[in-house]
Amino acid sequence: MTSLTAQSRETLQKTSTATLTTVLFKRGFRNVFVQGVFLLNRDAPRMVGAAYTLRYIPAREDLDQLGAFEGRGHPQREAIEACPPGQVLVMDARRDASAATGGDILMTRLMVRGVAGVVTDGGLRDTPTIEKLPWPAYCAARSAPLNLVRHHAVDAQVPIGCGGVPVYPGDVVVGDAEGVVVIPAKIAEEVATEAEAQTQFEDWVEAKVKQGRPIFGLYPPSPETKAEFEAWKKAQR
Repeated sequence: MTSLTAQSRETLQKTSTATLTTVLFKRGFRNVFVQGVFLLNRDAPRMVGAAYTLRYIPAREDLDQLGAFEGRGHPQREAIEACPPGQVLVMDARRDASAATGGDILMTRLMVRGVAGVVTDGGLRDTPTIEKLPWPAYCAARSAPLNLVRHHAVDAQVPIGCGGVPVYPGDVVVGDAEGVVVIPAKIAEEVATEAEAQTQFEDWVEAKVKQGRPIFGLYPPSPETKAEFEAWKKAQR
């Protein structure tokens, strides 16, 4: 696992998922945006953290009864207490949102423990409460039934799929109002560096467009536009 520097974490918190998908596309990564999830609290802070993974398989009636939550050992409950502060709990529910993968008590516990956020391609319950938390929670649907109806938590910190995207423990997960991007851990630092430069350029381009400039030769930039941008950057120093 590659740990993010404080500077890279700060950069990623200011970088849009749209920009990150472009930077990753340049490196050959096409499947990095978690499909079918949305942010419950649109005013929540941006989410950046290493992935802590949890995997579900379909529930089975003889195993998934209310008594399964009693005592210690249930993988979902263990993950809630084990996910380290600053990391993101990412849950693989096989894109089945017909039952929840957590509710307001568990999400509040994660928030209080300092976990950076949660992403599930299943449902969350108690969403009217969760959406009021000042904390990023992404899910595929609002879903009242408890997880035992459809899901059986089996293990944590293993490679999973979430919203069709492969997620390995330690991958860097970034979320904004648009959605969630997963960055392979080994390239997270260089992606953050390039994304910062890309954001600066695109902000400059947007300002030019607002001034009435056409996009041809501007975006993507011609050699003349690149020179103009570099001159502008020097003038800002």
